[in-house]
Amino acid sequence: MKVFDLTCDSGHRFEGWFASAERFAEQSAASAVRCPLCDSSAVQRAPSAPRLNLHGDATHDGPTTTEPPVATVFERLRRVIASTENVGPRFAEEARRIHYQETPARPIRGTATDRERRELDEEGIETLSFPLPSALAETLQ
Repeated sequence: MKVFDLTCDSGHRFEGWFASAERFAEQSAASAVRCPLCDSSAVQRAPSAPRLNLHGDATHDGPTTTEPPVATVFERLRRVIASTENVGPRFAEEARRIHYQETPARPIRGTATDRERRELDEEGIETLSFPLPSALAETLQ
């Protein structure tokens, strides 16, 4: 099994597992290798360095990082999706209705323009804005 560091044309960095370098080349040529964040098929191998255990330190399990792995981030985002109602482009309207107690409080998600988000902020309605990768609608492989 070969593990390659990959990047897409948007600069997203992720990891891919392939049976061989040849299988990666075949899948890449067929546009089957896609970015899990933006679904781009313009993916290429990124420079990577193998982890070498030169000091015999068996207690070290690998590189230390404060960034969670992509799979962990996706799992957390999937939980957000599963526990919220998608109100789509009516997000600003529904957020106001909840804030002003015109409808029962519930966790919602949706889309809002920059202007709508600024207006909600000015009204004291807190929102969290983040892109939701299209790959979350499918099984992550």
